[in-house]
Amino acid sequence: MKLGARIIKTGIAIILALFVAEWLELPSPVFAGIAAVFAVQPTIYRSYLSIIEQIQANIIGAIIAVLFVLFFGNHVFFVGLGAIIAITIILKLKIENTIGLALVTLIAIMEAPNEDFIQFALIRFSTIMLGVFSSFLVNLIFLPPKYETKLYHRIIHVTEEILKWIRLSTRHASEHNLLKKDIEKLKEKLMKVDQVYLLYKEERNYFKQNERAKIRKLVVFRQMISSTRRSFEVLKRLNRFENEFYQLPEPIQKTIQETLDCLLTYHEQLLLQFIGKVKHARDVDQTNMLCFTRKELMEMFLREIETHRLDGDFQPYHLPSLVSAILEYNEHLEHLDTLICSFHSYHKKDNEITINEEEE
Repeated sequence: MKLGARIIKTGIAIILALFVAEWLELPSPVFAGIAAVFAVQPTIYRSYLSIIEQIQANIIGAIIAVLFVLFFGNHVFFVGLGAIIAITIILKLKIENTIGLALVTLIAIMEAPNEDFIQFALIRFSTIMLGVFSSFLVNLIFLPPKYETKLYHRIIHVTEEILKWIRLSTRHASEHNLLKKDIEKLKEKLMKVDQVYLLYKEERNYFKQNERAKIRKLVVFRQMISSTRRSFEVLKRLNRFENEFYQLPEPIQKTIQETLDCLLTYHEQLLLQFIGKVKHARDVDQTNMLCFTRKELMEMFLREIETHRLDGDFQPYHLPSLVSAILEYNEHLEHLDTLICSFHSYHKKDNEITINEEEE
């Protein structure tokens, strides 16, 4: 099992927080370590937003704790009441991600008041903020994962699985129940791809030139994900209408199989074309021979339906649903092709692609 960057950063942030707290001889340095756990974020930008929110929430927790102790004491009832008020205020401010650490601050201050309570509260508050700042420092020093590489490989992996199942399904080689279970897993993987895309989108560039290139890449990656989702929709409909598909006349099944084989190959070429590993997809002879325009696909399917219309066993009720998914998939691939072509044709110096070997 590989250790992710966030796991390592969390450990380093805890070490740093505890070390500095002990070096400053702060009482209860453990609170600095606890705060460091809450404050670690996957990107520098999220860390910046987090530290602003954590400061606000900790101030709220500290003020409520001090006021309650001064006016009511530190009975467990008032600790709970103070927590309720703190949570309510934080929710009103829409910084609910900070509730956990704010409550730690509140309880840490209220748990043991003494004669120098204000000084004690300031020390506890400072100890917790030390943990927050330690995590922010670690996020600044230790570079986040290369989300561009991570995103590309996530897209590649989930796309490969989907295309594999489509090929098996059109050849009557898939097992219905196994495919149904895998469809649920693929749905989760697509959600994780969207999460990595958001992390990549949040990464900030410090040079305007890099920012322009990043925007272009975001457009291409978004269309890559959209194309993969269209292939997933085709797979779901093949699985849903499996029996109906197998009962179609053999020429129509053959047409669907050849069409999808063409689109799957086209899709694979586009993903490799983006990182410069293959020629432009439209320049590949095999693609030119097999792939069709949307108009040609529609005419072809209509022709097959008309040919077998009088066949008594022919029941094409669900065929339009499958055909529409295939046409939409084709449309998204054509748009992805256009975007990749444009990406590689203009501003070549700015559009450097940093896709390396997969990193976990």
